[in-house]
Amino acid sequence: MTIRRKAAASQDASGAAFDRVFNRIYRLVLRIPPGRVMTYGQIARLLEGEYSPRLVGWAMHATPHDDRNIPWHRVINSRGAVSTGKVILHEPELQRLMLEAEGVVFDDRGCCDLGTYQWSPRKRRRASLIKSNRQPAARRARAKPQQTEFTRKRIR
Repeated sequence: MTIRRKAAASQDASGAAFDRVFNRIYRLVLRIPPGRVMTYGQIARLLEGEYSPRLVGWAMHATPHDDRNIPWHRVINSRGAVSTGKVILHEPELQRLMLEAEGVVFDDRGCCDLGTYQWSPRKRRRASLIKSNRQPAARRARAKPQQTEFTRKRIR
């Protein structure tokens, strides 16, 4: 394989890897309800910390205009402010206007109250934990019996 072919194959592989990562981010962003927000860092942490908040920002900047209608505007910075003013030069207030149209209120500093508007997906509990909080019977049988005050006095 020539050097050019190797470089092209490497670019194709890295492009596919970015597509997979970006699509994971987009699937999470699609779940954010109207009038709620998530932060770049929050999304990065929810993806097992494999990615940086900056990568989440790049994904939001590269959001495709397709039939999924990914709500990129619902992802903001950790202060509760929009960060697209320097990116969307023709409409620097677009993200804020879109969020305000959904009911998100910004203060004089341009920040929303994350305590009010930040959204977190529900964590799924494993079925085994839902059914029973107790240990399996075999495990309970091996567990050491707890000492009571009476047994402690007898041991001494």
